[in-house]
This record gives sequence, structure tokens and C-alpha cells, in this order.
Amino acid sequence: MVTQKPKIVIIGAGIAGLAAANKLYTTQNSNKLFDLCVVEGGNRIGGRIFTSNFCGDKIEIGATWIHGIEGNPIYKIAQEINSFQSDQPWECMEGTFMDKKMTITEDGHEINPSFIKPISNLFYNMLDFCSGEKNLENEVCRKFLEKINLENGGIEKNLSIGSFLRKGLDFYCGLNKDQENVAVFENWSRTSLEEGVFSMYENIHRHYSAAGDLGTLDFNGESEYCDFPGDDLPIAKGYSKVIESLASVLPAGVIQLDRKVAKIEWQSDDCCLNLESGDGTKPVKLHFSDGSLMYADHVIVTVSLGVLKQGIREDSGLFSPPLPKFKTEAISRLGFGVVDKLFLQLSPNHDENVGYDEMDFPFMQMVFHPSGAILSQPKIPLWIRKTTLINPIYPKSSVLVSWFAGEEAIEMESLDDEEIIHGVSTTMSQFLANSKHFKNSNSIKFSKILKCKWGTDPLFLGSYSYVAVGSSGDDFDALAEPLPKENSKNCPPLQVLFAGEATSRTQYSTTHGAYLTGIREANRLLEHFQCVDV
Repeated sequence: MVTQKPKIVIIGAGIAGLAAANKLYTTQNSNKLFDLCVVEGGNRIGGRIFTSNFCGDKIEIGATWIHGIEGNPIYKIAQEINSFQSDQPWECMEGTFMDKKMTITEDGHEINPSFIKPISNLFYNMLDFCSGEKNLENEVCRKFLEKINLENGGIEKNLSIGSFLRKGLDFYCGLNKDQENVAVFENWSRTSLEEGVFSMYENIHRHYSAAGDLGTLDFNGESEYCDFPGDDLPIAKGYSKVIESLASVLPAGVIQLDRKVAKIEWQSDDCCLNLESGDGTKPVKLHFSDGSLMYADHVIVTVSLGVLKQGIREDSGLFSPPLPKFKTEAISRLGFGVVDKLFLQLSPNHDENVGYDEMDFPFMQMVFHPSGAILSQPKIPLWIRKTTLINPIYPKSSVLVSWFAGEEAIEMESLDDEEIIHGVSTTMSQFLANSKHFKNSNSIKFSKILKCKWGTDPLFLGSYSYVAVGSSGDDFDALAEPLPKENSKNCPPLQVLFAGEATSRTQYSTTHGAYLTGIREANRLLEHFQCVDV
């Protein structure tokens, strides 16, 4: 009698799923011990890593940066496959070329860097404190922290980063109370301009953290997050090269595209399946959206936290029986935000009609009046008013990129191309109307756009996770715990395992965090099979 090999199915061909598949397949002799399959609901591999082309330039629809290169496994892979050199230009090929940075108000006033620097220092020193840094250089920040400790007896529970930052801004403005009404520009007092610049940095952090509202970003959870040391780098040949490298070792047929899982049936202590299949006693039954079935001994679920949030709704039925309470509560508490890029091609006649110095569009930071304020430029759409950055993807490129987060990102996804082009063109004409660098700001036109749609794509429903107020690092650990629990006596072990950036307590929201969770779950199964080289 031939003994059936255990079957492992990985749901999702993003970096976590492919890291797990690569580890399982390449570990010595393990490919002889079990059958391996990766099912992907979309028509490509990579998940939230997606290198593409736009108007002849290489762009990243999803992940862009390796966060810290010292000890980072993504950097190691990219280095091994020689992906840091390219004959063609690429997005962020010279970093963010901040020497070209221009900070400007919505009515066209360029702000002197000397005005911005103390606000920038305060903002980032406060973020450093949130992250656990105690040796702060900024004197205003130190005084503010002394004040709130004296008044509150320490940092309050359930404090949001948004609230903490605003308390710091109020303290900063209070130190210059005698100058608050001094006019800096037409329509801008000193205080209103300080608040506008501070809001600009808040919006940059919305893009970075994926928290559409910093009032939902937990203060106490921030200190657990950690990156690898060293520089942040893009990958010259494209982030997808890392994905292709991981997948390249897998035999044809292991990865199955366009296989969307509709339901995962598993066995818990109080609900055992009545299995009806030639696969015998395999405890997990996968239902696909096309009506087909697959049976497995072990399933590694690597779908996004957004998909899990939808999957635990009563009308979803993604898991049968439903996930245990400790998991659904963790999924509900954790934050999962939307961060989108918008790529725009400058019209071919841009340079001759407008003429920025050295034929270069700047790295532009935008400062807005508060939404709804009397002085706000009415022509600027509301969905643009919380974006901050717009810049060429590399110096002298005709392709610009801007970032959107939260509700504004979702609204941008819903607009047609003509509405977006009109909105951005109008915004640029307002911002650059008084700029000494441009001959005619009204001639800045865009001929083509490409927008990301992470928020409304049913395979993702967002971009990446964060610690929301009311959640903690414990929730990442709860999400990472396999089912059934280890103390379960009546059911086969390790039926449903979980990987992906939202299962990493300290490196959530990153590609390396997702990669390492895939390795973690592969190792969990290899140890279960008592394989060597784990």
C-alpha cells in the first residue's frame, strides 16, 4: 500500500507565501516528504510587490524600499541576484534628491528652510520618543516631555500618536505666543504657517504608517517596531526581481494562478469535519470561487489583514468553523490602512511652456490651509488636501509621483482619469502661481496617469498594518498562532498557519517582516516533520 504524502497548501503568492514555499522546497529532502502547492487568487505572483512600467519608466506599484540593509534578508537576496545595478533609470534611483526640495503654500509662497527646520526637528524628535528614543537633541521636545510628565504623571493609557504630536505643537506655539499673529505671508500668520508645516509632516507620517488618521495610531505600540540598521534602498532592477528569485526554484505547476479561495474548512475541538474525498483523512478542505475543491494536511494563510478583516464578518464565511475569539478580536483591533501612489506623465510641451530651473520639476512639499478654512483655495479638491509630496520619480524624469492615504486614497481610486488630471493640474497652478522658477504655472498639464488601487482591490483591501489605539503587539502574536491550539487533543495539529507582515510583532508593514514570517511558518512545519537544516 502506497502511503500518501502530507499535502501543504500555501494561500497567496506574495513574498510571505513564496518565502515559505522556497524554504519548504529547498530544505534537504523535504520535497520528497510532502506535496507542495501555492494557490494565488490573482493573475500574477508578488502580492503587494509589483514592479511595472509607466511611460517608459520602471515604477513600483507597491513596495519601493528595502528598510535598512544591515542584516536584511531582502537586501541579501537582491544583492545575490545583482539587482542593484540597471542600465535603465528607476524610481527613486537617486534617493529623494532632497537638494531640489521646495516647500510651498497652496497660494504659491515658497517657505524658507530656516522657518521649517525647527518644526521638522520637533516633529521627528517627538516621533523618535514614540519609538523609544530617550536621548533627544531637541530642547523644545525635552521641555514638552517634562511638562506632560509633571502634569499627567506619565504618558496616559490609550494615547494616540496624533494626540501626542498635537500636544507638542500646542506647546511649541505657546512658546512663541507674542509672535503668533505676526504676518509671514499674505493670508499666513506665523502660527497658521507653523501649523500648516506641522500638518505637512503629519501627512507624510500618514503615508509612512498607513494610518489614515494619526488619532488611530497607538502611542505605546510604536516602541516595539524596529527596522534593520543602515540605509533604505530601492532595487534598481525592480522589487519583483526578489519575488522572481524566490519562485524560480519551484517546479512548474507548484504555483497556481487565478485560484481564489472562497472557504477554508478545518477541524477544531468542537467541530470535526465529515470528510468525503479520495484524499482520505486530510483535515483541511479548500473551496475555490470556481467551485473546485482541494484537500490539505496543512494550509499557510498569507492573505492581507484587510482580507482577514473581511473574512471574519458574519456574511463572509471564509473560515468554517469561524476563527476562535482570540484571533477575531486581534484581527478586529489591529489597524490596516490604505496607501496609494499616483503616477502622472507631464505633457510633452511641459518644459518649453513652463521651464523650471535646469528643466527639472522640484521635489515639492505642499502646505495647505486646514480643510474648510476661509483662506483655502476652493479650486483644490478635498481629496488632494492631505497629500503632501509630488516629485519626479528620478531627476529630470517626465513622470511624477504623489502619495495618498486613508479616505483620500479611497476617493482617488474611485475617480476617473480625467477628474484626477484636472484636479492635480488645478492644484499645481495654485501652488506654483507665484513661483519664481516657473514661467507659466497654468501650462503644467498631464497627459496620462496610473493610480494604485490597493484599497478597493478585493485581493488586498488595503496596504499594510499598524498598531491601532486599543491594540498591541500581542495582537500580532495572536494572529501568528497556528490552529488548532497546541493543547488541542482531538484534532490534527498545524492545520491552519498564518504568515504575512501583519503576523510580525516587530517588523509589521515591511517586506522583510513578511518574508521572515513565511520562513517562520515553513520552519514550524519542517520541525513538525522532523526535517534537517531548519
